[in-house]
Amino acid sequence: MSAPVPPTGDPRGIDREPVTRWLLENIDGAEGPFTFDLIAGGRSNLTYMVTGSNGTRYVLRRPPLGHVLATAHDMAREHRVIAAVGRTGVPVPPALGLCTDVEVNGAPFYVMGFVDGVVLDSVDKAAELSMELRRPAAEHLIDVLADLHAVDIDEVGLGDFAKREGYIERQVKRWSTQWENSKTRELSAIDEVATVLRTKIPTQHGVSIAHGDFRFGNCLTDVRQGRIAAVLDWELCTLGDPLADVGYLGVYWYDGEAANVRANDPTPAGGFPRYADLLERYAARTGRDLSGIDYYVAFSCWRLAVISEGVYARYLHGAMGDQLVDIDQFKVGVDGLAERALAAVRRLA
Repeated sequence: MSAPVPPTGDPRGIDREPVTRWLLENIDGAEGPFTFDLIAGGRSNLTYMVTGSNGTRYVLRRPPLGHVLATAHDMAREHRVIAAVGRTGVPVPPALGLCTDVEVNGAPFYVMGFVDGVVLDSVDKAAELSMELRRPAAEHLIDVLADLHAVDIDEVGLGDFAKREGYIERQVKRWSTQWENSKTRELSAIDEVATVLRTKIPTQHGVSIAHGDFRFGNCLTDVRQGRIAAVLDWELCTLGDPLADVGYLGVYWYDGEAANVRANDPTPAGGFPRYADLLERYAARTGRDLSGIDYYVAFSCWRLAVISEGVYARYLHGAMGDQLVDIDQFKVGVDGLAERALAAVRRLA
């Protein structure tokens, strides 16, 4: 029997021959040839499904193609946190290997195990989760976040992962700088919100692993059981105030305000608990005081606006591979988030 012929037409960002060699040499049980498929929906780091000749599936992550801020998209950092969290009860894909040799694929990348599940990133996707399982899934989502925030950072080897104190102050400074480096136009709401955030920084509520982008859309959900199968997209992870993650989840939770509906949020489909119910559950599980959560929601809207502007800028420069999207949606999304953040901080005054 002749050997299988490798497929052609690989997506941009994959150099087949050297990547294949690396996989065979570094991933236990990997058998080539491999197929490489860009997973739709990745709008920052590029994510590919890798399927071996024996049917085993893996996931490969690499940075965007060019036009990337120098400190962004650190594959080694992302791989490190997944490997560390994987030693806890928090569900994450298994970290299988890291390649830092840019000669292999033009940029560092890492490989993790494939986890079955559904990314609930739209109202349509919510239909895959039965009405009776929507509350349990949401409750498990907030429980997973509470468990993540309970991880002993020293015990899992992340004690030196980032500075422990001054998280919000550092974040406001970081994203203000990123706005200046990535913006495609002037937007006064961004500057006004940044000023208010700097003057009203709350006392940090302890030090935890802060995911930075925690929501249904960055998790794989087992829709048969109504439970989170794996937490994904750790590129924004750092150490910091756990309430930042809690506030960010509020950006992606529908509570009846039509202006706050996000296209990649499944909760407008109905059947999910209120955001207030999640806050109550988190507070009961962790003992943390959430009375100042509105600041963190405002901060999260502003930060997400800055991040979205960076994604929009990369699409304009053709740095996001072969993904076909309406890039104008990102510009409109930035404007909406900026206005939502501005309205929130004005309520703080």
